[in-house]
Amino acid sequence: MYSESDLDAAVAAGAISPEAAMALRNHVAAQRATPLVDEEHFRLISGFNDIFVAIASVLLLVAVGWMGGEIAPWLGSAAVAAAAWGLAEYFTRARRMALPSILLLLAFVGGVFGAAVAGLIGDTGISPDSDSVAAVLFALSGAIAAGAAWLHWRRFHVPITIAAGAAALIAVVFGLLLSVAPQIEDYATTVMFIAGIATFAGAMAWDMSDRNRLTRRSDVAFWLHLLAAPLIVHPVFMALGMLDNRATIGTASAVVAIYVGLAMVALTIDRRALMVSALAYVLFALSVLFREIGAIGTHIALTALVIGSALLLLSAFWQKARGLIVNQLPADLQRKLPPTQQFLQTPAESRN
Repeated sequence: MYSESDLDAAVAAGAISPEAAMALRNHVAAQRATPLVDEEHFRLISGFNDIFVAIASVLLLVAVGWMGGEIAPWLGSAAVAAAAWGLAEYFTRARRMALPSILLLLAFVGGVFGAAVAGLIGDTGISPDSDSVAAVLFALSGAIAAGAAWLHWRRFHVPITIAAGAAALIAVVFGLLLSVAPQIEDYATTVMFIAGIATFAGAMAWDMSDRNRLTRRSDVAFWLHLLAAPLIVHPVFMALGMLDNRATIGTASAVVAIYVGLAMVALTIDRRALMVSALAYVLFALSVLFREIGAIGTHIALTALVIGSALLLLSAFWQKARGLIVNQLPADLQRKLPPTQQFLQTPAESRN
């Protein structure tokens, strides 16, 4: 199994020509009867060795963190970050293994953040005399983690790094808001929603820079969309009472309507992350609807049947559905979105 990055590396090394790489892409797309851009590729596992190395890495990092934590909490987190960076030098930079690279990036950024929090706010660090001071220290920890993510990106260019850095920056903003206005905690879902919209805008910027989805920029956009989706979806459905037993047939109907709207957006931008993030909520909403209309014993089965059938049908006709929606949009907007119902005809750009 060869990924887009493998093809680009082969072109850069002169092993195959750009035309041959594009011919291979078009051949695979033609066999699958779908434009390559609609496949929404991202590299996760290239072989079972990825899983093997990932399991071994997790065991090692847990052991390192455990032993370091016995000495001091911040030391355990720092040891995890250091070990993750060292492992990435080989498995990410030299071997270019996808799944281990993702896990090691998350371990590195998480380790740095944990070490900063434990060192600044923990028992061995500064003892905050107010919630405002604690919030500032939390924001500082997030800033340190964001800086660590930037350094990791400069060294290894793992696509998920930008999303990890964005999450750290969201923590910074929330911490700073808490420090100046502690009552903002009562509006946490609103802050989350705004952060989700900002992250979504960033994801679209990365997407629009690579409409044909041939470069690393598309992979970066994928992870940003995956981060933005729950930040947007969770506050909306929480406001409708789906998480505190306030769900009624009215709110359940609203959830289904919102999900249809999310599906329209997902089709337009050719990203399925919004639909996946909202899936748990719409499953619960449909379950409520079926229960209210009398399907007491089979409401769960009916819900799974309806949603599963709808998603499979949408997947089968994804390109046609996209065409119906995108072709109604203004021409200027269409030129910024992934192409519909056409195969790629331009040589692949090198990943950067």
